[in-house]
Amino acid sequence: MPGTPPLARLRQFDTVRLIPSRFADREQSVLTALAENADHLRDLFDLDNATNERLLGESGGLAGIGIDELVFGVPNFRIINAAFTYPRPEGSRFNDGDRGAWYCAFELATAMAEIIFHRTVEYEEIDRFDDSVSYQALLADFSSEFHDLRGASSSPTSPRSFSACLDPGSYLASQRLAAELLEAGSMGIIYPSVRRPGGTNLACFRPALVGHLRRGAAFRLTWSGSPQPLVEPIPEAA
Repeated sequence: MPGTPPLARLRQFDTVRLIPSRFADREQSVLTALAENADHLRDLFDLDNATNERLLGESGGLAGIGIDELVFGVPNFRIINAAFTYPRPEGSRFNDGDRGAWYCAFELATAMAEIIFHRTVEYEEIDRFDDSVSYQALLADFSSEFHDLRGASSSPTSPRSFSACLDPGSYLASQRLAAELLEAGSMGIIYPSVRRPGGTNLACFRPALVGHLRRGAAFRLTWSGSPQPLVEPIPEAA
């Protein structure tokens, strides 16, 4: 495929993805608290399952990703599948609204900077910096070949400039590139963090490549009138 980023063989352990702890907790369904009895709970589950994107994907009901691409029977497989079946409606940097991707960082500080940026944008829209949210770090290992935007995006001799794919304020070029690469069979894209200078991110396009997913540390982020939150580690339960 002419004019595409170079390929790089990646062997990276302990990549970090931060998700709200409520999505990672192994607790009973939040629907339990809403149910009046067992029959009511069963009805709520049926209603929830009918619109559950992950379950639809795992049953082959989504257009953006096939059941043959999702993973089953490995630890935390539901969390992996959810990343690909619950994209934001407007998409993210390297995916559209039909199919998600597994975003992670090589460094905890980079993953934290990405989370803080996007969360702060939400609070700026409502002009209110007053919230406290806990996040769970998920660690994963990767060993595959990915397209690499580190350096290629700014090379004057590159047959195609990819600087627009790292635009801090627009995902138009990056989503176009991702669609082209995905169609061509790409495994994903390594790229320099836009939110933390010197940081590195990975957008993995294939669920099966998310290896040895496990929990890391947990953190509480608290906004108290300022765009910059207080970040505190949450001690592990005894």
